Amino acid sequence: MADPLYPLFSVFAFLGFILSLIPLPWHLQAWNSGTCYFMLWSALACLNLFVNSVVWHGNALNPSPIWCEISIRILMGSSVGLPAASLCINRRLYHIANVQAVSISASEKRRQILIDTMISVLFPMVYIALQYVVQGHRFDVLEDFGCKPALYNTLPTYFISYMWPILIGLISAVYCFLSLRCFIRRRVQFNQFLASNKSISAGRYFRLMALATTEILFTIPLASFVIYLNTVSSPIGPWISWEDTHFAFSRMEQIPGVLWRMNPKVVLALELTRWASPFCAFVFFGFFGFADEAQRHYKMAFWAVLKPFGVKPASAKRAPAHFVSIGRFEKPKLQSLSSSTDSDTPPRTPPSFKDSAPTVSSFSPSSGTERGIPSLPSTPSTITSYSETMIRHNSTTQTLDVRFPSIYFLSEDLEKNVPRAL
Repeated sequence: MADPLYPLFSVFAFLGFILSLIPLPWHLQAWNSGTCYFMLWSALACLNLFVNSVVWHGNALNPSPIWCEISIRILMGSSVGLPAASLCINRRLYHIANVQAVSISASEKRRQILIDTMISVLFPMVYIALQYVVQGHRFDVLEDFGCKPALYNTLPTYFISYMWPILIGLISAVYCFLSLRCFIRRRVQFNQFLASNKSISAGRYFRLMALATTEILFTIPLASFVIYLNTVSSPIGPWISWEDTHFAFSRMEQIPGVLWRMNPKVVLALELTRWASPFCAFVFFGFFGFADEAQRHYKMAFWAVLKPFGVKPASAKRAPAHFVSIGRFEKPKLQSLSSSTDSDTPPRTPPSFKDSAPTVSSFSPSSGTERGIPSLPSTPSTITSYSETMIRHNSTTQTLDVRFPSIYFLSEDLEKNVPRAL
């Protein structure tokens, strides 16, 4: 019996592999370790399923036992690797929402990466090793499906293998709830942290929250349903001994599609298992593949591909500056009083307020006209300001000497004190 979903599943699996890796570079730059592990596990699972769906389409042969040994461990690792990576995402979102300091040091970032690595990489490796306890023989080869782990359906299998996705999903749900609560209570500090942290923005934070929430909503019900299908599709055998479980362990069973498709519950369990990884890849790309940072990287990649062919992006034209040129300005040179006698320009002396006091104009509201104040009061607290513009000519060029407003302190003896500018 031919696979009705071929080549549809193969196409989706390959697209999931490609789409999972597209956002990886800029997430690596931002040190988002949990997100990177989610992408890597999703891409690895999709690639493995793509190869199996193509190689074992229409046959149940065993051309490469070594590949099957690798393939079944990728399947087992991704079954907990994806939920574990989602747990790391939720855990980081909680620490961001519950931030105690505005900035994070490099040592704290390395510590977070180490913890995420232990959860997303080390734990799946331990999980894969523990599967040998309940593994009845090396593997099964199913027509149109490929390599499949051969786990003995006994009670310890549910604790060693089947319960971990549900348990990880429940822990992620707790972190998700705590993140929402902290975000509502500490919104001001949360916004300050996002403003000072370049590795994550508000948009990326909420996309990660949406991704983690979607993963939780699907992981727990799907894992629970798969456990139900395993209990009703075949009877649960008793655990007798280690020797009984691993009797004739080196055998490899090959099952044609007409046999395993006779049980609809087995078909449903297998299809749900293999479609879960492409679904995670497409969901991730849906959240992060169309963001502003993704579009910016797409444009950079597009022009990088066309650059060897001489095609370059049109440079943005600069808008003309709105200013009027009034000639060339030179900074006036300061001259001392001793050397001013040798110059053509007469020496500049400080203004004297004894002979002629400056006239300050003011407006009289009563008369509606201007009136002049003939003299300045000679008290120490009196402060006045003025600006003067003087154009002077020298032998080389015409310069504009602009005196900006200066503040002068006046004393009782105006003749002896030179105005001092602040």
